[in-house]
Amino acid sequence: MLPEEIVPGLLRWSAPHPEWVERSTPAGPDDWGQMVGSVLYEVPPVVVLIDPLLPTDGRAEFLAWLDERVAGRPVSILTTIRWHRRDRKELARRYAAGTSPRAWNAIPPGVQPRPLRGAGEIVMWLPGAAALVCGDCLIAGGGRLSVCPESWLADQRVDRQGLAALMLPLLELPIERVLVSHGEPVLHDGRAALSHALREASGD
Repeated sequence: MLPEEIVPGLLRWSAPHPEWVERSTPAGPDDWGQMVGSVLYEVPPVVVLIDPLLPTDGRAEFLAWLDERVAGRPVSILTTIRWHRRDRKELARRYAAGTSPRAWNAIPPGVQPRPLRGAGEIVMWLPGAAALVCGDCLIAGGGRLSVCPESWLADQRVDRQGLAALMLPLLELPIERVLVSHGEPVLHDGRAALSHALREASGD
């Protein structure tokens, strides 16, 4: 469960989600894998946690590792979509001593939020790592990206095709890596993988 360092200062780990449903309807709102991803990104002097979910097994070991990695530095905890608040409160309390009041969820320099207005999500662009961090808008499998199923957008103002249109401006970024919550990250040619996913969702 300990994080994997993708590039220096950018780490990702997976943990089982407590609300995972074993038998779900294919492409339905509960059709997602048990393991979900979280991200740690260092933009000195701040440690940024994106959608953090603590593992159930080995929790104490993981927190000890995280304490050592944070090493008293300020911590910013960012959320891409409301479903991903996860362990945000616990970690905000844990690192409150080293973080200015009400600044635990501040956007530090080196992290650029890209809101997907109408889809209820904010993707995070990390230019120093050429990485895009997504919540639910993209899923990954077999080394490829896909726009999330239509059923995941039932409470939003866009359908799958509309979501793809909202993400088109992201192709202007020099994306090498795409870190998703659901599925394995794409670590090479991320912009090409994103472009393919958007074309597929748009019916092109």
